[in-house]
Amino acid sequence: MKSKSLQSRIFSYGALFVSLVAIIIGISFYFTMSQGIEKQIGIRALSIAKTTAARPDVRAAFETDDPSRLLQPIAEAVRHQTGAEYVVIGNSEGIRYAHPVVERIGQKMVGDDNERALHLGESYVSKATGTLGPALRGKTPVFNDKGDIIGVISVGYLNEDISSIFFQYVDNISYIVLIAIVLGIIGSSFLSRNIKKELFNLEPAEIANLFTERNALIESVREGIIMVDAKGIITTANAAAYDTLSISGQTELIGRTIQEVLPNSLLPKVLETGERHLDRPMEIHGRKIIVNRIPIRADEQIIGAVSTFRLQSEIDQLSMELSQVKRYTEALRAQTHEYNNFLYTISGLIQLHSYDEALSLIHDETAEHQSLIQFVTKRLQDPFLGGIVIGFFNRARELKVRFLLDEDSFLNELPANLEKTHFVSVIGNLVTNAFEAVEMIPEERRMVRLFILDNGEEILFEVEDSGKGIANELLDDLFREKVSTKDVEDRGYGLMKVAENVEDLGGSITVEKGDLGGALFVISIPKRGYHYANSN
Repeated sequence: MKSKSLQSRIFSYGALFVSLVAIIIGISFYFTMSQGIEKQIGIRALSIAKTTAARPDVRAAFETDDPSRLLQPIAEAVRHQTGAEYVVIGNSEGIRYAHPVVERIGQKMVGDDNERALHLGESYVSKATGTLGPALRGKTPVFNDKGDIIGVISVGYLNEDISSIFFQYVDNISYIVLIAIVLGIIGSSFLSRNIKKELFNLEPAEIANLFTERNALIESVREGIIMVDAKGIITTANAAAYDTLSISGQTELIGRTIQEVLPNSLLPKVLETGERHLDRPMEIHGRKIIVNRIPIRADEQIIGAVSTFRLQSEIDQLSMELSQVKRYTEALRAQTHEYNNFLYTISGLIQLHSYDEALSLIHDETAEHQSLIQFVTKRLQDPFLGGIVIGFFNRARELKVRFLLDEDSFLNELPANLEKTHFVSVIGNLVTNAFEAVEMIPEERRMVRLFILDNGEEILFEVEDSGKGIANELLDDLFREKVSTKDVEDRGYGLMKVAENVEDLGGSITVEKGDLGGALFVISIPKRGYHYANSN
């Protein structure tokens, strides 16, 4: 069964709530008014009784031989003038001297509620059932000149007459309640439409899904994200923000002001001016960060701001990797250029009819190239690594570096369970660093040696150069971020990447002084992978 829409539920609940409240108020008002009317009628009955008892002619009539003859007309006159249902006058024994029904004169008053008036001399309002039916009665004693109780006066209003008075107001109350219900229904309809509009016509389930997707999206982003409201109070912070800002995950950021967390933040300025800050540098806890700050607007009003940031080092690392790709591209370009020159030379020799020289040049170049390919493919039967090594031979030729593939090298194929791109990254970074290590020494001393061996259990790599080597004070921190043997900014990421890839492959890496005089990097990678290395 399809659930009701949010708008229909808000309308139904709102209309039902208003209707129940209106009905309860109407009933409460009816009973409150009924009690008030009953109280007022009781006071009125008692007041009439007291006024009648205080009349001199009433008191004088009690002293005559036939009190009924004088008191009956007085009681009837009072009853007609006040609208009471009855005015009954009795003596000290409760025998009636006056009654609306003449036949009941001389009989004893009923209701058993005369004791307080006749014996205690009190005036009061009581509810009792008389000969005319249940009634609300005002009772008061009649005193003579000496202060003795000589009689009692009872003024009554029947309950059915009081109820008829109540019911005269029921229609008015019902109309009021009905109007309140109608207004409540109209208000609920208006409220439900406006709430649905404010929620972009989304249902609760859709809102919950969007909230879940939004949280998942924010947490999946590698950049740190912090959102603040118009008052600068943090409303959102993802896990990357905690890591980038070096803040413990146990520290709650939500609900705190951005100035409290980051005193040097410019988000308050963005909230004030609405200006966008893109790729702005910032330093937090000694770490360089690139920050973007963008205001959040709703109906042209700034309701908050969002800041995204990432470590400068991560951006620099991406730049380094891009530069490395560019270097590989340049090597291919150089190789293409070299072969173009070679073809131009052959073309020139042919045009000069120097066919023997052209054939000799072609044979020499082909023999050298074929010898290289045959040697590499014999020693490195994995085409993936073979192609990389041949590329380094071409790059070394352009750089005037003697590049040696150790004659003891041998590798059948890379294990399928190991990521080949990690091998490429490791060899590429180490050989490229070796080329750079020898570029400043005399050409005749520029040497780089590569050794690759599969010994059955593990794959060994050795990359050695004839450069100046690595200072002892740098050995402990060599594979950390921003550590480089070159006095140049934005360097030191290649060896860090090598260490990360070797760790991912479950291998180890050591650095020694090589026989060529420079650095010797020795890498060991188990063929069974990371889990095998950890189990041993």
